[in-house]
Amino acid sequence: LMRSVKMDEININDFAKVDLRVAKILSAENVEDADKLLKIILDLGEFGQKTVFAGIKKFYEPNDLTGKLVVCVNNLKHREMKFGTSEGMILASSNDEGVYLIASESGAQPGDKVT
Repeated sequence: LMRSVKMDEININDFAKVDLRVAKILSAENVEDADKLLKIILDLGEFGQKTVFAGIKKFYEPNDLTGKLVVCVNNLKHREMKFGTSEGMILASSNDEGVYLIASESGAQPGDKVT
């Protein structure tokens, strides 16, 4: 049974502004005094390294994330947070059961454009 969910639509030009890239998680660590956040260092190939803060602490152990290939919003405006500057966003899906990182298959390289 299909449901119709009303949402704001964007056009292709809006979508083209979003720079999605494959990133490799170099390290992840708990953030002191933060219930939900992990500090994650990403390798984005030619774009260098970025630090992101992701609200996935409840669902992932930091050591289990090292080496994973994920999808990152590379051109998201940096966000100053209490714990530091978040320089991007890792894509994930969520439902009542949990949060699931959007991963890339092996063979993709850090910095590859997601199209």
